[in-house]
Amino acid sequence: MDPIETALLAEVAQLARQADPCARVLERAVQHFRADSGTIHLLREDGLLHLAAASRGLPEFVLATVRTIPVGKGMAGLAVERARPVDACNLQTDTSGDVRPGARATGLQGAIVVPILRREAGGQERAVGAFGIANRAERTFSAAEQALLIEIARTLA
Repeated sequence: MDPIETALLAEVAQLARQADPCARVLERAVQHFRADSGTIHLLREDGLLHLAAASRGLPEFVLATVRTIPVGKGMAGLAVERARPVDACNLQTDTSGDVRPGARATGLQGAIVVPILRREAGGQERAVGAFGIANRAERTFSAAEQALLIEIARTLA
């Protein structure tokens, strides 16, 4: 990990200990990755992912669609179900089956959602949420970018 990434993770750890950590960490990640938007969903006892933070500028109709997401549905639900990143270079033309119509309605293209992983007793990790960022333009997130976003999400857990 380079010094910039190390400093970013230290900053995220500090933000995660402050009031409204989801919004603060999301804002910093969107800035770092030069993304146009982002969301954080947390898994609650009802078994659904609930919107915990959203970047500014997401239209209300999009927010209404993503306030709760079933595990296994859409990119966030799949990231939690699979406990690994789900990404699309272009949401508008993706044919993988991972992108739902609601994601296309955002008008965004390049997107990634990583699971928020929490280490449990015994060392096993469990997905407890989803952390996603997206761009208006096509974008493929590198393996290094994915790894850094996963570490940011782990820090938030």
